[in-house]
This record gives sequence, C-alpha cells and structure tokens, in this order.
Amino acid sequence: MKKWTVGMPDRKTVSSLMLNCGVTSLAAAALAAKGYSSPESVAESLNVSELSDPFLIKDMQKAADIINTAIDNGERICIYGDYDCDGVMSAVILYSYLNEAGADVIYYIPERSEGYGLNMKAIDSIAADDVKLIVTVDNGISAISEAEYIYSLGMKLVVTDHHQQGEQLPRAEAVVDPHRHDCFSPFKYMCGAGIALKLVAALDGGDYTMALEQFGDLAAIATVADIVSLTGENRFLVSYGMELISNSDRPSIMALKEVCGLADKPINSQSIGFGLAPRINAAGRFGSPKTAAELFLCEDYDEALASARELDRLNNLRKDAENAIVSDIESMIDKNPQLLRGRVIFLCGKNWHHGVIGIVASRVVEKFGKPCFIASDTDGEIRGSARSFGEFSVFDALTACSDVLEKFGGHLGAGGFTIKNGKAELFGQLLEKYALENHKVMPVAELKADIPLTPTELTVENVKGLDVLEPFGTDNEKPLFYIENAQILDITPLSDGAHTKLHIKLGTAQADALVFRRSPRELGFSKGDICDMIVNLGINEFRGRTSVSIVVNDIRPHIFEQSKYFAASSAFEAFLRGEELPGNYYPSMNPSRDDVVKIYKAIPDEGICSDTLYIKLNDRNINYCKFCISTEALRQLGLVTISCTDNKIKRVRVSQKADLDSAAVLVSLRNKLAKSY
Repeated sequence: MKKWTVGMPDRKTVSSLMLNCGVTSLAAAALAAKGYSSPESVAESLNVSELSDPFLIKDMQKAADIINTAIDNGERICIYGDYDCDGVMSAVILYSYLNEAGADVIYYIPERSEGYGLNMKAIDSIAADDVKLIVTVDNGISAISEAEYIYSLGMKLVVTDHHQQGEQLPRAEAVVDPHRHDCFSPFKYMCGAGIALKLVAALDGGDYTMALEQFGDLAAIATVADIVSLTGENRFLVSYGMELISNSDRPSIMALKEVCGLADKPINSQSIGFGLAPRINAAGRFGSPKTAAELFLCEDYDEALASARELDRLNNLRKDAENAIVSDIESMIDKNPQLLRGRVIFLCGKNWHHGVIGIVASRVVEKFGKPCFIASDTDGEIRGSARSFGEFSVFDALTACSDVLEKFGGHLGAGGFTIKNGKAELFGQLLEKYALENHKVMPVAELKADIPLTPTELTVENVKGLDVLEPFGTDNEKPLFYIENAQILDITPLSDGAHTKLHIKLGTAQADALVFRRSPRELGFSKGDICDMIVNLGINEFRGRTSVSIVVNDIRPHIFEQSKYFAASSAFEAFLRGEELPGNYYPSMNPSRDDVVKIYKAIPDEGICSDTLYIKLNDRNINYCKFCISTEALRQLGLVTISCTDNKIKRVRVSQKADLDSAAVLVSLRNKLAKSY
C-alpha cells in the first residue's frame, strides 16, 4: 500500500493561469500543482518552440571542425555508440548523416557483454580497421584510460555525451557534454541522441532544418526511452518527433509501428515508452544491438519488417525472462517472508539474466514499496542492480558497502554493483546497517494526486484541455486526481473478472471508473460503499460518442487512517527484525485469542487480500499491528498461507487443533511484555 498525498494548489494561481494562458481549469490546476505560478514560467518551461544554438555547448564548434576536416581528408571515422536505445539511435543519427555527407565512416556498438562505454579490445579492433578518428555518442565522458590508449595507437577522439563529468575530462580533440563543469549552455538534460542531433546541425552550419526533418523521430524515441527530463527543449524535440513518427514513411518506423500494433493509432510518449523503445532495447538485452541499428539503417520495408519482427521476438524473450525472475522472487519470499521484513530488500539468484534485473528491481520496488537490490550469481560473479525512491540514496548505500564490492556506481535512485566472491550475505547485512543508521524512519512509497476533483470538472472539454501538457514523462508526469467520498452504485467484472468497472456517484453526478488488473472480489468493495480514489483522466470515443474516461490508480474506503496504518506496519516489521520499540507499544500490539479467532473466521474460503480483510473487519479493537501479529501467528502455525504475489491470505485445511500460544511471534511479543512490566 502506498501513502497518498493530495496537492492543494493556490486557487488564485489557478485562476491567473486559466485567464492568462487560455487553459482549462484542470490544466491550470495541474500546472499550479507542478509549481508553475505565472504565465511566464509556463511559457518558459512548456512552450519551447525551438532548440537552442548548438554552438552554445562547449567544444561543439571544435567537434564540428575536427569531423568536417576528417571528411575532407578522407580519413576513416568510427562512431562509437552504446547498446541501449539511446546509444543505438545516437549512432544511427550520426552515422547516417556522415555517410550521406560522403564520409568514410563505420560504426561500432558494443555488446552488453563488453560493458558500457569504450573498452580496450574494441579500440584494438577499431584501430585494425584503419580508423583515424573515433567519435563517441552517449558515452565517453568517463573514459580516461581508454582515451589515452586511443592516442597511443595514433588515433584521435571526439567525445559527445550527456552523462555527468567526473573529476577529470578524457583526452580528446573536443568533449561535447552539457554537464561539463565549464559548459554554460542553457539546457542540460538532453539524451545522447539529442546531443548527436545537435552535432549534426553543427556539422551543417548550425541550422536545424535538415537535422530535425531527417532525425527528429529517432531523437524523440531516444529521449523518451532514456527517461530524461521532458521539460524545455526536450518537450519541443519529442513533440516534433511524435508528429514525424505518426506520419512517417521511414521503413524502420513503419515496420516497428506495425509489430507494436500502432500502425493506425496516434503516437504519444506512452506508446513510444511502452511500445517502440522496449523492442529497440531488447536487441541489446537478448540479441545484438546491431540488429536494432541495422533496422534503422534499412531502406527496404520488407527487410525492415523482418528486422522489426526479430526485435519483437527478442522483446518477448525479455518479458519471459523478466517474468521468470519475478516468479522466482515470489517463490523465495513465499518460502521465507523475512526477506520482505528488512528495511531494504536484497535478493540474489542463480543465473538470472543480467539484461533484465534492473527492470525486475523496479518492479519489486513498485510492488513492495522498499528500496531494492537484486543480484545474480553467474559463474561465481555476483552482479546486481538497485532501485530506490524518496531520500534513500542507492549510491550512498553502495558506498557504505564498498568494502565488499568489486565495483559500483549510480546515483540517488538507481545503481549497479558487483559483489566480491563469498560476500553476498555480508553485503545484505551492511545494507541493513546503513539503512538503520541513516534512515531510522524509512521513506514510504507515495502516490501523489495533483489536485482534488469536483464533479463539475468532469467534462469532456475540461479533460481534453489536459492535452496542452503533453508530452508526459519525467518532470512532467501525467496528472493524477483525487476523488473523495464516491458512492459505489454498481460493480461489474470485465474480461472474465480480470478487471472491474465501478459505477459511482459523485455528489449529484454519476460516472464509470475502470480498475485494471483487479477483480471485484480482490477490490473487496460492495454496492453502497463510500470510497476515495486517485485516478487518471482521459477521453473515450466509442461508436461516435465521446465521454470522460476515469481509470483508477488506487482506491480505499473513505476516511482511511493512513498515518496509523503506516506507523503500525513500520512497528510490526521493526519488531520482527528484533529492533527495540518503546515499551508502551507492546501492549497495543498484543492480540487476544478472540481477536485471532475473529480474524481467522473472517477469511473467506477462496481467500482474500490481507489489507482488504483488515479493512472489512472494521474493528476498532484490532489495530493494524495487532492484525499483522495475528496473521503472522496463524501463518507460523500452518493455519493460513499468505502469498506475496497478491498478498492473499487463505485458510489451510488442518486435521488437528493448534496451540495458538506456541506461535513464535506471540512467544516473542509476550516475552517483551513481561520485560516491560
């Protein structure tokens, strides 16, 4: 369960934005909730209509001059990319331009097994191909020793990158990176392909016309895929690129849209992020990134369609591998629920595919609401990925564990690491130690609604007005809205119970709300119940009729006391970890026999989500901590099972009575009680 927060934007600001920006009330409120307080701030951030002069980026002129000279002199140039979507698109953009310009040009994209960035073996191979100039795209800013090696072999280097600069710049003819400490370009957040597009414009004298027309679509795909900030110039680039993709005659785009089921559908950032980009990334994860590069360099539709289908096949392999790891993790947790009780989650498996463990870590964070570190032991090498949220820094946590790590890197929300042989268990212990010392109260996963929604605002015109905020993405997320005090009039299962449609009453208005991936039984609501929701809004067009679409992100009973819920959950897990709690906590955590029996009898034969069961009990004498202690006691005695997959609690058929007082969790609790008196 996530903590809900609801924004309350200043109404005067909302009115001012409506009046001066010409937007609907919902759009104005969403803008105010994101921190925009004046029409000028809205225009500056959202209404960008062009890209800034490419030569404002440090060394861009130098890079253009060096590359143009190499073209004129007939020197062989190698574009060195990366195996992810951004790296592939960057390489395709620059290679295509140079090839059309008559350059003697090749490209090199490392396999995932080679690791990120320049490597010595690749440099040797490139040198053997009589290359005189290497130009990196989407990498190179940290290649200090590799750059020296390039020069020792008689080659030159131009770096173009968008990652953070370290203490030292690599040796190069030019280092083009907006994050250079001495670069004062106005926009810092482009991906590698965005920088490559700017370099193409610089090579063409600084005019963007050709660069955008030829490569705006590829740069837009990379911008969405690389999850960079969708503000400022990136908004313009993605908006421009989406138009190109929607009306594209590029064989690769047409073929990829076909296999994604997007051939006749409008393109937005979501269809790029969940349709096109994963298939391009799948090449680097489960095949070769060259497959993706060859697709986008292909000029024949039939060949492109064959390549696109191969990417689709690889993406299905990615999904299968991802789901298999998640299934392994769920089995591990079901067998040992303590794996979930720590302040952080650390899980290590055998031969989990390294190409997807980062995605898996994100899924585990989303599901369980804790920082997650996932590692795979393959032939004795234990490599992993981490994901986090809030103020829990992955990089700081890994730094605290550095004595047991071969190498690591990352930032606040994500990172990668390699654990020294035989040190996995100690790594987990050090993570817990870091979390305890630096986060006595761990961050709680949040779901934030931008604004409360009133029934009168649910009009087609008002919801359509949200389109001015597109494209949605990092730093410009799709608005979420809070609906309070909705009465459920009817509940309808959809797709054989896989999803649910709720018919709700809001004041005097009525509407339908869709809940995906939860059956009516899993929701645990009944007709007549009063609930609160956090929702997305959209427009539904069906048989010529246009209506507002409400999609439920989360739903709860009205007046749910979330502060008590999270405090109780935190206390319960701290107790299971053996941490000392204030003495007055223990009596309030201690369930009576009648409490446990009541909980047990309330479990339906088909089982029920544990949180739903607690809500349906609606017993003020059973706080959430008592409830958790009770269900854990029942689990320890073999009277119930609790699945981590859906948090479902089910009764187990037993042939003999169990001694409730023998449950380990109750024995431990009552020992604490005895000591506190």
